[in-house]
Amino acid sequence: MGLEYNTERTDVRLKEYGRNIQNLVNHIRTIEDVEKRSAYAQTLTDLMKQINPNLKIGLDNEQKVWDDLYIVSNFDLEIEAPFPMPEESVIGKKPQRVAYKNSKIKYMHYGRSVEKMIEQTIKMEDPETKKSAVIHIGRLMKGFYNTWNKDNIDDEIILKQIKQLSDNQLDIDIAEVKEFGLFNNNIREKRPQNRDNKDRDRRNTNNKRRNNNNNRRKN
Repeated sequence: MGLEYNTERTDVRLKEYGRNIQNLVNHIRTIEDVEKRSAYAQTLTDLMKQINPNLKIGLDNEQKVWDDLYIVSNFDLEIEAPFPMPEESVIGKKPQRVAYKNSKIKYMHYGRSVEKMIEQTIKMEDPETKKSAVIHIGRLMKGFYNTWNKDNIDDEIILKQIKQLSDNQLDIDIAEVKEFGLFNNNIREKRPQNRDNKDRDRRNTNNKRRNNNNNRRKN
């Protein structure tokens, strides 16, 4: 029996599976009964999963194993399979390059997301909702800044940058920001109560006191 040299063999189509898998595929192609041929193909895909441990459980990887089987067969394998044979022209085709925005980001440490949030906030009509959004953006920007810089940034600078990024369409009272720490992430947002709320709270407190005094007298 003469020796068979690698130079005399056909090329292995997918080297991660080796020549033995390719030989098994060639054998499956010779089976005449389609049902038996399909059963052997199913068993072979299970073996291919064990040979290639990079394939994890999942629908996409399950389809990839069958695609690999078709590739090894040189797209010449008629079987009943859970996935159809892919078009040969699609395999190995490079994906189209994703188009990126050419708009320049003014502050790299804040990123494009902050600019998008500002764009959405400008469109808001309700003043209170818009104010809350500005506060949230200010906290986010301050957090991003502190992540990349050791020094703290002043609230006035944050507000100035918000105005700049919004083309002066977003603003908030800086005195209120500083008094209630609205841009600080570790402080809950505090809003000054208006006179009506203060009067209502005072009346509720007085009513509670009167009720407690009446209960004491009854007892």
